[in-house]
Amino acid sequence: MKKINAWVGLALLVVLVVAPAYFKNYGIHLFTTWLVFIIATMGLNLTVGYAGQKSLGHAAFFGIGAYTVALFLKAGLGFWLALPTGALLCFVVGLIVGFPALRVQTIYLAFATLGFNTAMWLVMRNEEWLTGGTFGINNIARPSLLGLSLDGNLAYYRFVLAMAVLLGLLLWGLLRSPWGKAFTALRDNPIRAESLGVDTRAYTLMSFAIGAAYAGVAGGLYASQVQFIDPALFTVGASIMMYLMVVVGGPGYFFGPVLGSAVGVILPEWLRFAQGWYLMVFGSAVVLLMIWLPDGLLSIPDRWRARHQSRRASEQRRVAAHSGGAA
Repeated sequence: MKKINAWVGLALLVVLVVAPAYFKNYGIHLFTTWLVFIIATMGLNLTVGYAGQKSLGHAAFFGIGAYTVALFLKAGLGFWLALPTGALLCFVVGLIVGFPALRVQTIYLAFATLGFNTAMWLVMRNEEWLTGGTFGINNIARPSLLGLSLDGNLAYYRFVLAMAVLLGLLLWGLLRSPWGKAFTALRDNPIRAESLGVDTRAYTLMSFAIGAAYAGVAGGLYASQVQFIDPALFTVGASIMMYLMVVVGGPGYFFGPVLGSAVGVILPEWLRFAQGWYLMVFGSAVVLLMIWLPDGLLSIPDRWRARHQSRRASEQRRVAAHSGGAA
């Protein structure tokens, strides 16, 4: 399975490197947005899929990262200072938001994070002296790297792709470390994990903090991509869409955010042939998918494998029973 994942990842990387060179500007913009949401949902997948927490406040962290980059650039400070600052700020806020998870779980935790998202959205909308309110912040510059300008759409796409690969490798290393095993133990059975010496409080907080930091990086990249932000981008609805991306792709699967973000970002564009009905078509497709595949699209191979093993075990039992009867 690991070899398959490695080959799939390599093939996907080749496609992402080569294909956009043949796209027009809108296609490049669409793929850049896809990569940004892959980064954001990688963090949410850690919180939801691997650590088993519930979070409907991810768009707030996305917004904190975006506004940090926008405000730093507006003040004349560099992008390379703004981006890690936004990630660090999201990490700290994520630690704080994670504390309710030590007290409540499931739907109650989801409501707590939803309330946090609403509070942050109100700050972004109402504190005009800082965020520009509903007018937003425009003329957000794109960075340069080692003297190379990233103003062009294709150049900026390749930069975001490099960031996505780097952050993906960091997450892969984290999940293969003892931390990753602790996160999955926390998800599967917190009581048993604690009895085995796992500090469930610390790992719960870290799952929120690391996931928030990924969203902060994604938000900063998105701000420079679109060069304009306003509070409408960071509503509870955006958090629900990110959660949906994780669930559709497959929570707890490493490539789940890649597939889930494609469903949330690229699929609606392909459905625009339906004109005014495309949102209904998209929503209906997601509902049917959740009915038939509650563990996401990437659970299909596992379901096939489990079904095959079940049939083989049944056949072995039948053969054993027949042999016993003949004896």
